Amino acid sequence: MALETSLEAIPDDEGVRFVLELTNTGDQPATLTFRDAGKADFVVVDGDTECWRWSDGQLFAQMLTTEELAPGESLQLEAVWEHPTPGDYDVVCELKTMDGGEARTTLTV
Repeated sequence: MALETSLEAIPDDEGVRFVLELTNTGDQPATLTFRDAGKADFVVVDGDTECWRWSDGQLFAQMLTTEELAPGESLQLEAVWEHPTPGDYDVVCELKTMDGGEARTTLTV
């Protein structure tokens, strides 16, 4: 499976919108098997300190689900961090598939 990931952090007046894009760059369909209904988790860290986690306080159905991406097809997963504290951060998006994976970016608020 040839899967390319990209992560964007887009600040605006309401907070920061995170967009994870998964693109099948191969020539065969790619099947993603997710461990739960959350599909991905977005985490903001400052050094070794976790500042915000999208999944905190949320519950997700614990069931396996699949998504199939045709060659060239993309899937976007999004989250919003409302009322962020100004600063410089690292952002990690943990993909909750059976194969795992993550994408990273930096952010200045």
